[in-house]
Amino acid sequence: MIVGIVLGVLGALLLLLLCVSLKVVRQATAVVVERLGKYHKTLDTGVHMIIPFFDKVSKPISLKEIVADFKPQPVITKDNVTMQIDTVVYFQVTDPKLFTYGVDSPIRAIENLTATTLRNIVGELELDETLTSRDTVNTKMRQILDEATDPWGIKINRVELKNILPPKDIQEAMEKQMRAERERREQILRAEGEKKSSILVAEGEKQAQILRAEAAKATEILQAEADREATIARATGENKAIELINKANPSAAYITLQGFEALKALADGQSTKLIVPSEIQNVAGLLSSMTEVVGATKGSKPAGKTQPKK
Repeated sequence: MIVGIVLGVLGALLLLLLCVSLKVVRQATAVVVERLGKYHKTLDTGVHMIIPFFDKVSKPISLKEIVADFKPQPVITKDNVTMQIDTVVYFQVTDPKLFTYGVDSPIRAIENLTATTLRNIVGELELDETLTSRDTVNTKMRQILDEATDPWGIKINRVELKNILPPKDIQEAMEKQMRAERERREQILRAEGEKKSSILVAEGEKQAQILRAEAAKATEILQAEADREATIARATGENKAIELINKANPSAAYITLQGFEALKALADGQSTKLIVPSEIQNVAGLLSSMTEVVGATKGSKPAGKTQPKK
């Protein structure tokens, strides 16, 4: 019975010793093992055996990418403007041994290194350059931090400037400048719109004047053609009338009578001077001829009618 109890106790101790000797390492983590106070090995993902009371394991070290958001740091630019800038650093542990023995408090070390690097870079830039050169500052900081943290077993993947906060008076001045710039752009756009509108109106007036001129030209051409055709028609009619008169062989009395008609029309006009031909001086002869013409006309009437005596 005593032997059974001893064997049971030994079995329990062996089982406890076995449980203590087994070490399970989770995914994306690593464990550093020290044997008798000296670095022995690094345990990767899986189940491992260690020697109890001789081997000491560290806390699990995460191999995932870590995001460190550091508080704002006061930074002075080249033109003596003090700003508050906070940064975000993305890093990853690549060597657990160097991470464990390389530096004390790695996160704090990265924060201080980030603050000093940021001051050095921004100190070479003016305010406007700092506000517009975020990518340049991020790239320079990543390169510098990556080189500095390489002996610590840390890989710096990205560095971002989260916020840049200038002093309040600088912010007010920037807002006024931005407002003035927007007003200037608005005035430029309005002036360009008015310019285009004036050009369009002028083009419209030009086209309208061209069309009116073309219409007036066409009207004058048509009027001239109509006058020409009317003149030709009148000349043709007068020519034909003259031919008919010539064919009829008019007497001198008829011609004289037509002359009186023309003189009558001339006397009824607006002329202030009247030129009388010299042939009209022989009025007696003209009246005698007209009497003969009238008598001949009366004598040609039918015989049934009697002529009254004067």
